[in-house]
Amino acid sequence: MKKMLTLLLSAGLVASIFGAVPAAAAPTVVNSTIIVPAGTTYDGQGKTFVANPSTLGDGSQAENQKPVFRLEAGATLKNVNIGYPAADGVHCYGNCSISNVVWEDVGEDALTLKSAGTVNITGGAAYKAYDKVFQMNAAGTINIKNFRADDIGKLVRQNGGTTFAVNMTLDNSNISNVKDAIMRTDSSVSQGKITNTRYSKVPTLFKGFASGKTSQSGNTQY
Repeated sequence: MKKMLTLLLSAGLVASIFGAVPAAAAPTVVNSTIIVPAGTTYDGQGKTFVANPSTLGDGSQAENQKPVFRLEAGATLKNVNIGYPAADGVHCYGNCSISNVVWEDVGEDALTLKSAGTVNITGGAAYKAYDKVFQMNAAGTINIKNFRADDIGKLVRQNGGTTFAVNMTLDNSNISNVKDAIMRTDSSVSQGKITNTRYSKVPTLFKGFASGKTSQSGNTQY
């Protein structure tokens, strides 16, 4: 009895000194796409969001799933974790900025550019992308910096068979366990550039680019 009382008192003392360990917050289930209006910022404050598979999609490779977030032209999404299921991740309609967004288990795609514009991605990460992470369905530029990706098919893929121009850049990132290539296109006018990036188990950095349309510097294979 004395021993049990001592243990209880000790546990109470530890809790009073260090505080109780809080339970992880439950993810926010998104039933209908969250729309971020043009020119505004959505700050998720580090919360985790998951798709309702019945209304948005189950995060498989099935086509025509809906996004968890839709960004209108000039919108910003930051400090968000997208868990499983992720449906079709994020759709950008024109210029958009993505800051410190983590895709824990990429669904159909992590992010898709749906209409012409520039996508700037800073920080964050993407994991478990069976096919591609970022899909470019319109002409434009995608700049990725300080990003982590692991267990993916491709990091950036221009929509297959399209001939419009896409400019892809990757800087100061860490990419590993890639099935196909970091950047892939079928367009003779698209360009790819990778700098100051660490990579491991990557079959090839670029695939499908025309001669003279790729460049790299300061990269390290590990």
